[in-house]
Amino acid sequence: MLVEVALPVPLLRTFTYRSTSPLREGTRVRVPFGGRRLIGWVVGEASGARELKQLRDVDRVLDDEPSASPDVLELCRWIADYYVAPLGIVLRGALPAVLSSVTRAEPPVKRHRVLRIVRELPTLTLRDETFGRAQRQRECYEAIEASGGRADAKHLTTLGFSSAIQRALIEKGLVEVVEERAERDPFAEIAPPPPTRHVPSAAQRAAIDALIGAAQPGASAAQPFLLHGVTGSGKTLVYIELLREVVERQGRGAIVLVPEIALTPQTVARFRAEFGDIVAVLHSALSDGERYDAWLALREGRRRIAIGARSAIFAPVRELGAIIVDEEHEASYKQSEAPRYHAREVAVVRARASGAVCVLGSATPALESWWNAQRGKFKLLQLPERVEGRPLPPVQLVDLRAERRAETATGGARPGPVIITEPLIEALNERLARQEQSILLLNRRGYATFVQCRACGHVWHCPQCNVSLTFHRSRRRLVCHYCMHDEPTPTQCVECRSEDISYRGIGTEQVEREVAELFPNARIARMDVDTTSAKWSHHEILERVARGDIDILLGTQMIAKGLDFPNVTLVGVVNADVAMNLPDFRASERTFQLLTQVAGRAGRGPRGGLVLIQTALPQHYAIQSALAHDYETFATRELDERREPGYPPHTRLINVIISGTDERAVQDGVDAAAEHVHAFLRQHAVQDAAVLTGPAPCPIDRIRGRWRWHFLLRSRSANLLGAAARSLQTRLELKPGRAELRMVVDRDPVSLL
Repeated sequence: MLVEVALPVPLLRTFTYRSTSPLREGTRVRVPFGGRRLIGWVVGEASGARELKQLRDVDRVLDDEPSASPDVLELCRWIADYYVAPLGIVLRGALPAVLSSVTRAEPPVKRHRVLRIVRELPTLTLRDETFGRAQRQRECYEAIEASGGRADAKHLTTLGFSSAIQRALIEKGLVEVVEERAERDPFAEIAPPPPTRHVPSAAQRAAIDALIGAAQPGASAAQPFLLHGVTGSGKTLVYIELLREVVERQGRGAIVLVPEIALTPQTVARFRAEFGDIVAVLHSALSDGERYDAWLALREGRRRIAIGARSAIFAPVRELGAIIVDEEHEASYKQSEAPRYHAREVAVVRARASGAVCVLGSATPALESWWNAQRGKFKLLQLPERVEGRPLPPVQLVDLRAERRAETATGGARPGPVIITEPLIEALNERLARQEQSILLLNRRGYATFVQCRACGHVWHCPQCNVSLTFHRSRRRLVCHYCMHDEPTPTQCVECRSEDISYRGIGTEQVEREVAELFPNARIARMDVDTTSAKWSHHEILERVARGDIDILLGTQMIAKGLDFPNVTLVGVVNADVAMNLPDFRASERTFQLLTQVAGRAGRGPRGGLVLIQTALPQHYAIQSALAHDYETFATRELDERREPGYPPHTRLINVIISGTDERAVQDGVDAAAEHVHAFLRQHAVQDAAVLTGPAPCPIDRIRGRWRWHFLLRSRSANLLGAAARSLQTRLELKPGRAELRMVVDRDPVSLL
């Protein structure tokens, strides 16, 4: 028979191969492609007459059962169509990496030796005759017997029964050795907290009832739910009660998405406390073997709840009954490489196809989700108050301009930027005196954001990217955060040979140093990319905070969401303006979300809390809305600000980026791509239905040695944008040449940098 195979290559098509036996859709096969072998997936039977002499045979069938289940395969088809991506690349990203590795004929299954009793010795007399004076053999046999007739060989060794003792039992025909698959579970050692039984508030009860009602068998397919609850309002309790209905009472499965790896241990511990070992974890920090074991346990039905970051949306959960997307506004749900899907949108599509309840939860919903709720596409559920009636923490603004003027007027101005102002110093001192904990946020890592010569003004830039290098004091290196180029800290200017070098801007390293100097007795921990590269570093830092071993936790946005520490009574935002002036239409939204989320870490316990925000833009509406914990006022203003330029959610958007090693060739390429789109719109007489802006250099116009130009295509019609994107991908002849030109078509982008 002839089959169509989706291969992980950058071509929007499938390939026909000849198979000697029927193959089911979703089955992995190894096939020849060019001069190499690739692993692909059968996606259907080839239709139409083919010239058999030109066809090549399937080299090997790799699955006994299809690795891509029918529902996951259909979901991948939708992603490939909507995001204009090759189906083979989508499938490769949806399944464990080991399944698409050509170098591995079989997935890495870990096995362990188990000793199993095959001959019972019921009476003492028979045991005495069998073992005689071999007392340790008898004790080993009885240890296996006490373990239900089977025991792991390695565990027996830890009990003191050597391999020689075990071998003697085997030689006597009392036990046999069997090899069993061992499941790798990196979270097995994390002790879950005791299950909690809260009495739901009236708002929680209403949300729970609505979700459980939608989950009932036979209920009409409900639209997705947007659960908008202020920080600390108990959204997790609502999630748990929904899963209790779906998983425990109905015997179905569920997927829970979280945006940050840092949140995963806390989330896993909480859900395992409620549901035990039916919870599996899928995220990128795990090894290939750990991810494969979790995936296999879900596919076989041994585990029924999948928790993880965005790729967990593809988990092979049986009889899917619920999908929960926590902190649904987070940009990390958007994949930055092909296929450039957004897990929130994929969750909505998968839930609809599976008849599952979809819940999108956030204290600061994405404006797209809020817009959908206002138009009735999503059903809005609200939790307007914190649990147990606790008040939201008061927020105070500290004007950095006024602080600098006051220092100058008194003659006490400190050199360099203002990092920790007097009001924040006083608040930190109060918390330390009361043995309470504090969180400090600065969403910029490193020590200084750029290095400059005072004599001639030269700034050190990355040779591969058009960005300044960041000074990392602990490493004594200048580092590019885009391509990771690094170089030694300069001792003199490369332009004028001056040794008068200054370090400008602030990062978390500099904040850590200043805090340590101001509070020498405080126990301080920093949490950013530089301190959390090890596998369990997130968990270890947060465990120290939970135990009370940390007085001040400072870091980037990874500390701003989802963390629940009752003894944290102060949150300080070192500089609220870091992202405000970025050339991206979502800059104000991201600033509001970050401030609101980090403010929500304070006052979760009976002691209450306080939030201090240091800013040079105290009158900006995003900061004023965060000051009042007022999402709806911010959303109304921001939606109005986006209406006239025509930015999402008022329109749909595609960002087309052309990159290459030669800037002139890149400009020619982007001009050709833009002209192709114009011609497409003219040909279909829909010029007025779409707006093309650009081409222009990207805000960061060179990364990793590649020049970058782009243009934006906006339209209210999703179908029109999809057709234009497919025409670009399939019909535009963009010759790579020496400039190595590449084109990226990013649908529904979350960043324009």
